[in-house]
Amino acid sequence: MAKEPNPKFADEVAKQPGGETLSLCFQCGTCTGSCPSGRMTSYRTRKLIRRAQLGLEEDVLKSPDLWACTTCYACMERCPRGVDIVDIITVLRNMAVKQGIMSDEHRKVGEYLLKNGATIPLNEKYEAIREKLGLSRRPATTLGDKKALEDFQKILKATGFDKLLEEKQ
Repeated sequence: MAKEPNPKFADEVAKQPGGETLSLCFQCGTCTGSCPSGRMTSYRTRKLIRRAQLGLEEDVLKSPDLWACTTCYACMERCPRGVDIVDIITVLRNMAVKQGIMSDEHRKVGEYLLKNGATIPLNEKYEAIREKLGLSRRPATTLGDKKALEDFQKILKATGFDKLLEEKQ
């Protein structure tokens, strides 16, 4: 069965800051050939961009491929047309998240950020290294300053970040 495109989807993407260059892509494949994620997975940047151009909204927003981009910018550095691929992917991710669609891994990172104020845990090993270097075991960031963490959490909640992490059915 043929998929039903949303003719307005590409325009919606292009109207977002970062999505303006969507129509410039002429499918040369340089982005896919440059992508480190594509070397290790079935991720194909070019296909994701083409589906967005064609208005295949559901295919794009529900695709696990949308979350495979590591935002390394290798694709943008090599694109002969100056397509802001990573920015477009960010726009698409934001659209997906507004619909409650997010990869489990990204949701976990977001939850960790909300809980701890950082995306990477500070473990015993690194605390010991910091101490050996004459530093406090915990940095004077949200990881080591309870007030800073509380302030950061207030900001995340005030902006609705915590609501974006809720799974929507």
